[in-house]
Amino acid sequence: MPSTTTTARLLRLLSLLQTGREWPGSVLAERLAIAPRTVRRDVDRLREMGYNIQATMGPIGGYRLDAGSELPPLLFDDDQVVALAIALQATTGTGAGINEAALRALTTLRQVMPSRLRHRLNALDFTAIPRRPGDATLVAVSPEVLIALSSAVRARHVIRFDYGDHLRRVEPHHVVSAESRWYLVGWDLEHGDWRTFRADRIALRTPTGPRFTPRDLPAPDVAAFVTGRFKGSEQGDQWPCVGKVILHRPARDVLAFAGDGIVEDLGPDRCSIEVGSWSWIALAAALSRFDTDIEVLFPAELTRAFGTLAARNAATATRSNRQTPGSHAGA
Repeated sequence: MPSTTTTARLLRLLSLLQTGREWPGSVLAERLAIAPRTVRRDVDRLREMGYNIQATMGPIGGYRLDAGSELPPLLFDDDQVVALAIALQATTGTGAGINEAALRALTTLRQVMPSRLRHRLNALDFTAIPRRPGDATLVAVSPEVLIALSSAVRARHVIRFDYGDHLRRVEPHHVVSAESRWYLVGWDLEHGDWRTFRADRIALRTPTGPRFTPRDLPAPDVAAFVTGRFKGSEQGDQWPCVGKVILHRPARDVLAFAGDGIVEDLGPDRCSIEVGSWSWIALAAALSRFDTDIEVLFPAELTRAFGTLAARNAATATRSNRQTPGSHAGA
């Protein structure tokens, strides 16, 4: 077995090789303060451990770490360990079917990491909601912010933070990864209501406030609550406005754009769709995008919404015609 000093040197050598560049042997020797012959011996030791290190010949020579046929021991710095743990916990939101393997990998990671990192990761807890097609671009959040929010959730401490131009006092309930962003779900003490806050917009203040007794979410779980809020619903993961119409288009043309709607084939040129939205006007506008004749089956609120939308569109067209250069008589 290599001595402790040799082991430390091997780890330093491996850390340099993992940067992905090719290192001249003389540069490695200088970086590690060892002789070039010792560099060659240490490279051989790493090869015996399973690392595929390629050597290039020439006046200066060089070493490069390539992919091998077996998985060798890996070396991560502190930030990489935290990033890896967050990624493993977030696998439930990928839909890749690797939840069990990710959980085992996370357990293994926790068992071998030093106590300083284990303490940080134990404070990190969140729910990942699967991404949907068309979700926004991923927004980066500092791992330290996520850890601080998770710690407050676990400790049940009121937190204060700047959010835009406002100071918020919140009882934190859960950290959530959803629709390509990170959110804090909590009870807003000033507004007396449940709110979701984008974590990338939170600027935490210290110290934290007093402990609190957690409240019950108005939904079966935090995933249903957040998904419902995105839909504009106070009742969990369901649309507040749901209607059914007949579209004068074949079902095959509608299915690709139906989202979570239910489409029924009614013949070669007709189909029905039952779908929801956050308001009746929004639902009428969404159905209008199919660019065809529409018959409302239910409810009456949707019929009235089409009338309101038609009146608004007519008024918009009238105003636009008046303001467009060259539209006046005799112009």
